[in-house]
Parts: sequence; C-alpha cells; structure tokens
Amino acid sequence: MKKCLLATLVGCALFSASSHADTIAGVYAGAQVWQTDTTGGFADSSSTADFNFDDETNTALYVAFEHPLPFVPNVKIGHTTLDNSGTTTLNTNFTFDGDLYTADSQVDTIVELDATDIILYYELFDNDLISFDVGLNAKYIDGAFSVYDTASDTQGSGDFSGVVPMVYSKVQVGLPFTGLAAYAEGSYLSFDEHELSDYQVAVTYSFIESLAVDMTLQVGYRKVTVDIEDLDDIYADMEFDGAFAGLEVHF
Repeated sequence: MKKCLLATLVGCALFSASSHADTIAGVYAGAQVWQTDTTGGFADSSSTADFNFDDETNTALYVAFEHPLPFVPNVKIGHTTLDNSGTTTLNTNFTFDGDLYTADSQVDTIVELDATDIILYYELFDNDLISFDVGLNAKYIDGAFSVYDTASDTQGSGDFSGVVPMVYSKVQVGLPFTGLAAYAEGSYLSFDEHELSDYQVAVTYSFIESLAVDMTLQVGYRKVTVDIEDLDDIYADMEFDGAFAGLEVHF
C-alpha cells in the first residue's frame, strides 16, 4: 500500500510539472456548518450495537496554500468535528469497557470525534472550465466514546487516536462568466479490516471576484464513514452524513 501511494504521488508530481498551474501564490480559507445525521455504533468487540443519535450541527474549517512551483505540492489543512449523542433501547447485548449491556436496557451514548486533515496535492488541471487535484491525505483521528446504562448505573468509556494515510482527489467544473461551479472532493482508504472515507459534493457561487479577494458560497452534502476493527481496543462502524453550507475566501 505504501508503494502504491508513493507511486501515485510521484506520478502526480511529474504530470503536474508539465500541466497548467496558478501563476501566483494564493490562500484559500473556508468554514462550513454541517447538519449531521449519525448512524451505527461501537463496542469493545466485533459485535457492535446500533444506537439512536440526535441530529447535531458540526463544523469544518480549512485553509489551503497554492503556488506555481513545479514538483512542490500544494498544502491544505482541515479540521472537522463529528460530535453526537443519543438515547437507545438496545436490541441486542453488547460489551464496552469490559461491561455487559443487555438487550432491552436503555443507554445514553456520547460520541466525540475530531478529524484533522493534512493534505499534499497537485493540480493536474486548473482553468475556468475544470480543475482536477490529486494527492495524499494524512488524516489524524482523535475519538472518544462513552455509554451509560441509567437503570443499572453502569458506565464505560474508551478513546482512540491515530494517523490514517488516505488517497485524496478533487474535481471542480465551472460555468464561465456566471460565478457558478460544482465540485466533488474525497479521501479514501481501505486496509486490513479498516475502512475510512470522507466525501463531499457541492454547488458553489462566487459572489465577489476582485484583484484583492474572492468570496464563494457553498451548499452541498458530505458523508464520512468510520469502520475500524480493534483500534486501541475499540470497534466501530459509523456513518456521519448531511447537508452543509459554507463560505470560502480566496486571497
């Protein structure tokens, strides 16, 4: 897997050196508000429970630096919160933090999950009609789960963290002279029994375009999946998805 990722990055660098790039350096900064629907569950074994979660509003922030230097990748750093909570009447037994939670009992669950992305990417195409970026994403995941059985006063918690190397790409198609565009962006990795993905699609409208600054509105849909097996003694199979709205500023 490491050889494939390295070959991909080297190939992108060679192709990018001969492709169109920005003639000047630029900074992109954005913020998104994300209405998140959470499904799935967790345990300390492969028999994860399915929990009910409330819809929550999460946030995502990012900043990217692009330049015209050949072979040197552009850099994007992002941070996303994936926090949620809920109350569930269990359909099956499951164990967590060494304790057994039985079917038909009522439990409160809390998910606190942060994801920080450090993305190195190359622009293979970059014009008003289409842009295409590829690269690698080092996604740092820091999570904590907790469960509480109100009837038996049983509670448990667990946390996990780690850096996950992922393949990254973004495609954007624009409609010249209108300010309208659409993009699809994502990162993905599957190895052993772990699978993680982070995708978003959006329609954008650039309502300010000047020599000093550009400002763009975003409306779209994002989906994050976290399927981990025995990471720091935690098993989880969860999905986070929903609509988002954002604003991006280009200096």
